[in-house]
Amino acid sequence: MGKIQFSASDLDITKLNEDDKDDLSSFSCGKEDCYKELNAFFQSQELYLSNKYHYYSVYVVRLKKTSELIAVFTLANDCIVLKSEEDEEDLKEELRPEVADEYCKILEKQTSYPAINIGHLGVKEEYQSCRIGGTLVNIIIGSFKNFDKAGCQFITVDSLNNSRTNKFYSTHNFSILTNSDFSCDTRRMYLLLQCVNKVQNDNETV
Repeated sequence: MGKIQFSASDLDITKLNEDDKDDLSSFSCGKEDCYKELNAFFQSQELYLSNKYHYYSVYVVRLKKTSELIAVFTLANDCIVLKSEEDEEDLKEELRPEVADEYCKILEKQTSYPAINIGHLGVKEEYQSCRIGGTLVNIIIGSFKNFDKAGCQFITVDSLNNSRTNKFYSTHNFSILTNSDFSCDTRRMYLLLQCVNKVQNDNETV
């Protein structure tokens, strides 16, 4: 029998508070080396201080039925700025077919692109492959798709640089931003908010 698949209606998402400390002290996305730094961050005082002083907004995710803490994610204001002219031209080339004709000329002038960043997203090990990660990504995208309080053209993410995580975000229509981080621990990926209806999570694995 496969794992239970969860939907948004099963989840309770709240801002981090002191009452979450006990549950987060043992929170783990897995024992693999690629998760060590992420696990340590979720269990650290840095998580609370980053939230307190508005470096990140930290959200915890619990199951409504049991109140078990099963996922954590952070959001922050972001901006895409590309140092390489080649990377910038590649990005604009990819964006042109997706951007409204009336905005294309303005796009060509842009040197930066306002965004919201998913800095950290972790699902408790025993709840992976239950569609929780994909559900959270779709909730985040939906929250900013029609956001009009400030400029926001993209969702960005710092994906753990392994095949599983990169594939997960690619499945949700995120694209690699640059090849300069090919050998880094994380890869910068982006999603143009105008394109959020194109790909959904039929192949959700996290």
